Amino acid sequence: MHPDTAPPSGTTFRERVRALPTFGPGLPALDPKDTPSTPHELFVRWFDQAVDAGVQAPHAMTLATADAAGRVHARTVVLKDVSADGWWFAGHATSGKGRDLAENPHAALTFLWRELGRQVRVTGPAVPADPEKSAADFLAQPDHSRAAGLVNRQGEPLGSREDYTAAFANALDTVRAEPGTVSPTWTSYSLAPTEVEFWQSSDTTGQTRLLYRTDGNDWTKGLLWP
Repeated sequence: MHPDTAPPSGTTFRERVRALPTFGPGLPALDPKDTPSTPHELFVRWFDQAVDAGVQAPHAMTLATADAAGRVHARTVVLKDVSADGWWFAGHATSGKGRDLAENPHAALTFLWRELGRQVRVTGPAVPADPEKSAADFLAQPDHSRAAGLVNRQGEPLGSREDYTAAFANALDTVRAEPGTVSPTWTSYSLAPTEVEFWQSSDTTGQTRLLYRTDGNDWTKGLLWP
């Protein structure tokens, strides 16, 4: 740590955390009257604004799942697509998230775009896509990502870093020699939301929370107390 940024002597961790700023000035507003009828339309609008604002990795999202016993697990994954069908992501069916979703399809996604003071929460069941769509997603990835996917021992105990390095090198050779190779467990998922919440902070007027809900056919919108 640079001497100029070192915490004052005797400062507790709690005090250091509480002193950190949350959002900067000049945050955009959320006018509920100026929002589309479906959440994915508003999400795409906000996503484009995040890209234009230079938000780092705006497609990174926290995926929360739970197993059959209700034990919750969360990790950061990458958004693949958004459509009227849902929010798309991918991973191995044999991974922790894949096993959770096989036991309990209900899941949640959270996006935080700090530079804009915005958060989006998406909840609903995650449905696996057909094998053809999953294979297409796998093949669309760069070589190194496909190699990591072919290793496919995610979450298992690892004896040494050298073991992984060797397995990755072998998988990368396979990818380059046989570019059509697909991991049989790679799965695309669509989280079909039942609720989507858009949260907007502000400089001076508190927060705005806009919730979309669906009965399976139509969407309704309403405000929540912050």
